[in-house]
Amino acid sequence: MKHHKYLIVGGGMAADSAVRGIRKIDQEGAIAMICEERHLPYDRPPLSKSLWKDTPYESIWRDAEGLNVAAHVGKKIVALDPSQKTATDDVGNVYTYEKLLLATGGSVRRLPDSDKNIIYFRTADDYCKLRELSEQGPDFVVIGGGFIGSEISAALAMNNQRVTMIFPENGIGARVYPQPLAEFINSYYREKGVTILASETVKSVRTAAGGKTIVTTKNGTEISADGVVAGLGIQPNTELAAQAGLAIDNGIIVDEQLRTSNPDIYAAGDVANFHSAVLDKRMRVEHEDNSNVMGEMAGRNMAGQSDTYRHQPFFYSDLFDLGYEAVGELDASLDIIEDWKEPFRKGVIYYLRNDQVRGVLLWNTWGQIDAATRLIAEKATHSRATLEGKITD
Repeated sequence: MKHHKYLIVGGGMAADSAVRGIRKIDQEGAIAMICEERHLPYDRPPLSKSLWKDTPYESIWRDAEGLNVAAHVGKKIVALDPSQKTATDDVGNVYTYEKLLLATGGSVRRLPDSDKNIIYFRTADDYCKLRELSEQGPDFVVIGGGFIGSEISAALAMNNQRVTMIFPENGIGARVYPQPLAEFINSYYREKGVTILASETVKSVRTAAGGKTIVTTKNGTEISADGVVAGLGIQPNTELAAQAGLAIDNGIIVDEQLRTSNPDIYAAGDVANFHSAVLDKRMRVEHEDNSNVMGEMAGRNMAGQSDTYRHQPFFYSDLFDLGYEAVGELDASLDIIEDWKEPFRKGVIYYLRNDQVRGVLLWNTWGQIDAATRLIAEKATHSRATLEGKITD
């Protein structure tokens, strides 16, 4: 048995940030990190953004120098016993702990009966595989029109690949953007050379002679590709928490100090279901800012602090030479007020419920996350007249 004061299950951004949080309070306590991936922690956003714009691959790795953490990569914790404070990995190693963090992230959603050649884009290895394929052939199919699908399609197209996007909605990002903006993005991608198959789904994916992959849509269209990428979202990895008897509901439920229903077990990052003080609702957030801030606070609290998680995470995206930052609830079914400085090129989009702002999309509008967050937190009543010109950069 290997004993550590702090045991971290997971090796992503939240796990790395937790180590740093612990070390801000406790420089000596033994820390172990059990990471299913074979890599040490790295930044995930560059995989679909800056690495396709000549940023070197080596830049993604997080510097662990001086953190004094025992990292066990390529191992998976398969059993927890909270009563004995033990965790067992998939090769039989048993670890004991005083405080445990579950930073288990999520698993990609997959197509049923899908071909093994589909890259379900999420990890550094997925990036390396896709980059290698992009140097061998020019034709790619991207399944999904959401966050990952739109970024990867833009990244490949900017690197002179021929891209076909397939998604069931009528527009790229249609669940998030107001319809006119989604329609604009469709046409914008087409201008950039991307073929858009909207309101369409995939029937089958198979490998043909010569190594090509054939994607067949429900309507019978066949597309020959050198690579197929799917961005279908993730499902939170809650199996360990459930096996340990922890409370789960769309993730692992944590209190305002990021403790699970067991006071010696914490959770952070994509898997954690927390109460948003700004929105006054429970939510999970699958983005970098949440992983970094929540992970660090979980680490500090594991080491003896009693900090309250009141942070409202923001997120961002790059789509060719367009981009945005956003905070709060972005849901196309809410009441939407668009305040364009230049239509579809620069502006602010407000998402309202019962005349209160619940989310803000800052489209090519930068440095205004704090102002947007304050606007949501105020819970004031608003109309088009009160919001036009409210936030500008």
